[in-house]
Amino acid sequence: MQTREKFSSRLGFLLISAGCAVGLGNVYRFPIWCGAYGGGIFLLFYLLFLLLLGLPVMTAELSVGRGSQRSIASSFDVLEKKGQKWHLMKYLGWAGNYLLMMFYTTISGWFVVYFVKYVTGSITQYSTAAELGSVFGGIVTNPTLNALITMIVIVLCFGVCALGLQKGVEKITKVMMVALLALVLGLGIYSCTLSGAGAGLKFYLVPSVSHLKYYGLGTVISGAMSQAFFTLSLGIGSIAIFGSYIGKERSLLGESVTIICLDTFVALMSGLVIFPAYFTYNPGAERIAASEAGAGFLFTTLSSIFNNMGAAGRIVGTLFFLFMIFAAFSTVIAVFENIMSFWLEWTKLNRAQIALINILLLSLLTVPFIFSNVPGNIFSKVIYLGRNFGDFEDFLVSNLALPIGSMVYVLFCTRKFGWGWKNYFQEVNAGLGMKVPAWIRPYMTWVLPVIILVVLVMSIL
Repeated sequence: MQTREKFSSRLGFLLISAGCAVGLGNVYRFPIWCGAYGGGIFLLFYLLFLLLLGLPVMTAELSVGRGSQRSIASSFDVLEKKGQKWHLMKYLGWAGNYLLMMFYTTISGWFVVYFVKYVTGSITQYSTAAELGSVFGGIVTNPTLNALITMIVIVLCFGVCALGLQKGVEKITKVMMVALLALVLGLGIYSCTLSGAGAGLKFYLVPSVSHLKYYGLGTVISGAMSQAFFTLSLGIGSIAIFGSYIGKERSLLGESVTIICLDTFVALMSGLVIFPAYFTYNPGAERIAASEAGAGFLFTTLSSIFNNMGAAGRIVGTLFFLFMIFAAFSTVIAVFENIMSFWLEWTKLNRAQIALINILLLSLLTVPFIFSNVPGNIFSKVIYLGRNFGDFEDFLVSNLALPIGSMVYVLFCTRKFGWGWKNYFQEVNAGLGMKVPAWIRPYMTWVLPVIILVVLVMSIL
């Protein structure tokens, strides 16, 4: 194995770790779920579960990464006691990262297509969601176009990883994250100047008992709990790898809080972009209809709103999809770096060789998802548990790999038959900054695993 690289700065670690967490779960899934499941009351429970669920799991994953100075490919091998089997977790991490990229890279390519369409103005001639639905359908069912844009995403992002941790991943992601934060802040401010912003902000930020009664307490809580869990990309080692690249100067609770705050800021600002715009161009609406909360919302309903804004709509649409590209690419680069670390620890290959192998490998692995959207194709006819091929890949990662992996990290850090509370407590609190209090041990040992189990069961059902 080659000498382990390190980040050149704390800012690089924070922005890249946040970039891994920031992705489609923040800028797409969060505002849609928030709109379809109660607005302000959903937001309230979401923030609560980020604190109760996301924060402790993140500290566990970062601790394992920093304590082992390895990726998930060998971190458990380093920390486990002789004869234990925690190292089998590497296979879940390996599978989860590849499965995620088998569809995530293609979806990321759709944002590139829409960015180009807004830059050229070719999409602004369509004003209704129905017309834009036809445009979107033509894109996702075009296998040649999807293969091309997927290859572009894979080559660009693995190219960044091939340059190295500091010269590639850290340098490029820092620029993207700063641009992402500036774009979403600017778009949010502009959206709040629209005529229907008041109604949108009231729905989004003010908890409503009537919404709670309408959806049901159980539905709102389960949705918020699931979103808080999935938005941080915990459980498959995508965060642990960045813990392995840092020293012990700062405690991991403080770093986790900063990462989650950046991640949550992007999610909240995404809502500030979408809800004022939606309520402006859908006067009288009480919420985003559940029927609209599907894969095409950004490309149909939201694009329709942009195209009805007049001359400003083309600029807003261009900046919005550029923001989406940065959000998606930051996650892809982070996961590719995790995949890169697997190979660096398992083989004697260098970064360029690993990148080339994986460009070819992932180009083949994305074929099933690309063709699952083509009517009449063999992959479009494959149904598992009532899901098509692409949805099933997402189900395996989001509903199984993430909660199971997070459960393993928590148990490993709190049980005597794992790494143990003593080792975790020492590692997470090493350095300056906020400390994990000793009194939280019963919660992390007994309550947190039960919450994760509930999320897992709900995700399956």
